[in-house]
This record gives sequence, structure tokens and C-alpha cells, in this order.
Amino acid sequence: MDRKRSTELFDQARNLIPGGVNSPARAWNSVGGTPIFFERGEGSRAWDADGNSYIDYVCSWGPLILGHAHPEIIKAAQDAAGSGTSFGAPTELEVRMAQLVADAVPSIELVRFVNSGTEATMSALRLARAYTGRNRIIKFDGGYHGHDDALLVEAGSGVAAQGIANSAGVHPDYAAATMVADYNDTASVERLLEAYKGEVAAIIVEPVAGNMGVVPPQPGFLESLRELADSHGALLIFDEVITGFRAAYGGAQSVYGVGPDITCLGKIVGGGFPVGAYGASKEIMQTVAPLGPMYQAGTLSGNPVAMAAGIKTLELLQEPGIYDRIAANTEKLASGLGTVFAEAEVPAQINSVCGAFTVFFSEAPVTDMKSASATDRDAFARFFHAMTERGVYPPPSQFEAWFVSAAHTDEDVEQTLAAARDALTG
Repeated sequence: MDRKRSTELFDQARNLIPGGVNSPARAWNSVGGTPIFFERGEGSRAWDADGNSYIDYVCSWGPLILGHAHPEIIKAAQDAAGSGTSFGAPTELEVRMAQLVADAVPSIELVRFVNSGTEATMSALRLARAYTGRNRIIKFDGGYHGHDDALLVEAGSGVAAQGIANSAGVHPDYAAATMVADYNDTASVERLLEAYKGEVAAIIVEPVAGNMGVVPPQPGFLESLRELADSHGALLIFDEVITGFRAAYGGAQSVYGVGPDITCLGKIVGGGFPVGAYGASKEIMQTVAPLGPMYQAGTLSGNPVAMAAGIKTLELLQEPGIYDRIAANTEKLASGLGTVFAEAEVPAQINSVCGAFTVFFSEAPVTDMKSASATDRDAFARFFHAMTERGVYPPPSQFEAWFVSAAHTDEDVEQTLAAARDALTG
């Protein structure tokens, strides 16, 4: 493919924007090469600045569960914008959106809207600390919850190691209050809770990991976290920024039957606009200002254009059969790719849930960050470039999810499988 215009734009961008991108995941550092600059999207496809067409499995990193430029969502946003783009004051749209979220997500009685998933998780941590009067947090190795200082840490050595910041500029005191356990390893959580008995405010987890690639919870893992949090007086936070309204309409918690104390949402709830949310029981949320002492605010929170797009998205997701269709196409892709890799005699593990999957170049199952890190990332990079050359756009990282939308068709699936077969054998 000719990508001359993308190359020109990237050269310009690097003189104006750090690394030429406004989010590091877009820079293609893990796969190499020049990132594609996109110009428009429709349904399951996106077109770059050079006019090349791709079947898109990034879907804006998850929000576009109904595909690009869904006409009803576009109209809802346009109508809202025509009445005013922002007021800095309450609107009826916020109330309607809050009702939809509270009706859908089992653990939420009250919800506060913010502008991103990062805002949702950082607010949830502040809420947990305020409600419990404790300061320590347990997260999981490979679990990304946005760029909040308290969460940009990785595991140190030892059973009850202090966190070590893996981003420059993070105050060491923030890192020291965050401990890191191993995903799908209940014992690692229990050891930390025992080592810091009475000090842990919350355990934060993606109920289905999505930032070490898609890694589902093993049977009993989420249930054990619920029991451990209760027995140690800590709150359980589900980061459902990815899984909320994707794994199911009620999120992963409705699939696995485990209720968190606080839920974080993002991506899909914005309908393609920047929206996040956090919610919990009335008792916990009464800690949030103006009801309680935990302060959190945002000028553009509950923005009417974003609320209108989010409302229309959630309304459309209630149509009968839509999740069955998304799940079926996800399964067709995951199982079909498994067959393609087997036929090519290329070792691969494909983990999937409704609407998301990851292709790992590995002979061993991937169940946590350690096993995800042992995969062949160079092989993934070669596969990524081969797929983009064949008109399929996967995420430019081994550790990200491929997202399937309701706009993806059987034809898209067949074309993707044909491209993968050619990429592995051509």
C-alpha cells in the first residue's frame, strides 16, 4: 500500500507533538514503522489519509461497538450540539444517561460522569480511600487503569514488595502505597492483604484483563477477590472501562455474577466521545461531594453532546440479538484464526470474550502478565504489518485487544481469515 501521506503527516507531527502522537499506543513503537493516519470511517471499515481501506479491529480502542459513524449516533450528537455544546450546568441528558447506567450495571445505584477512563479510576481510588480511611491499593501486574500516578507502578521483588513507579515523574510516595499482585493468582493477593492487614483501601482489577492482551479470569478468581476484600475490610473495584457494555450489556460483572463495590466505566458509554464514569451503592457514593468530603469535579463532565451519543449507543445496544451477533462473530474470528495458525504450523494462543480477542504467538496458554510477556512479540510485529498490507487493521501491540463491532459482517470475517492465511504462508 502507498502510505505517502501518512508518512508526510507523521514527519510534521513529530515536530509539533511528542513522538508525533497524542497517546503512546498510537506510535507503533512495539511493532515498528510509521503509524497510519486515518481520515474517515464507516461501519467496520476505516480509510487512511492515502485512501487505503482497512477492516478495523481497533475501533478507537473499544468505544465503537456499533462501528464507525453510526448514523443514529451521529444524528443524536448533531442534534445535541445544535442546542449548545456545553453549559457547565446540569442537563436532562445527564439524568437520562445515569438512569440507563444504573438500570444496566448491577452494582451501581449512583453514578458520577467524568471525561475519561483514567478520571474514572483515579476518582474511584480516591473514593475508596475516603470511604475506608485507608491508603494502600492492590492492583495486578499488567493491569492498566489509566495514567493516574497511583496506578503507574509495576511489581518489585519479594512477596509483599512495595510498588516501583514505571513512569518518570511519579512521586515515590504514590508508588509506595500501591502493591502489585499476579492476575489469576488469589494467593498473591492474600499475602499482600495479610502483610498489610488493615491498611488496604481497595483491590482494583479488570474482571477480564484487557491490557496484557485479553486474559479471562480463571474459575473462582473473581469470587475469591470478593471474599478476600470482604474479610479484610477493603473495597473491590472493577475497572470495566473495556468490558462495560462489551462483555454484556451489564458488563463482565453480570456475566460472572460477582459484584464489585465500585465500578469504573468508559469507552462505550461515550458513544465515540470522551466519557468515563464511576458508580457504586448509595452508601459509598454519599462520600462524594457535594454529599460528602471526597472532592471531584470537571467542567466538561456530563457534556451534553457526549451524553446524547452515549444514550443513543446504549439504547441501540438493547436491541434483541445484538450481543448474540457480536459474540458469534468474535467466536468465528477466534476459532477461524486458531485453525489458520494450526494449518500454518505457527504456535498461537487466542483468548477471547464477547467482542474482544487477542492473538498471542505462544505455545503455552496465556493466563497472566508473565505468560503474556513470554510470547513472541517480533512474530506479532511481522504479522501486524502483513495484515495491514492486506487491508486488515489490528491493534499495533501484542498486549492489546482486537475489538469486534456489531458492524463487522460475515464477509469481513472471511476476508480477515483469508488475509491471515496469506500473511502466514505468503
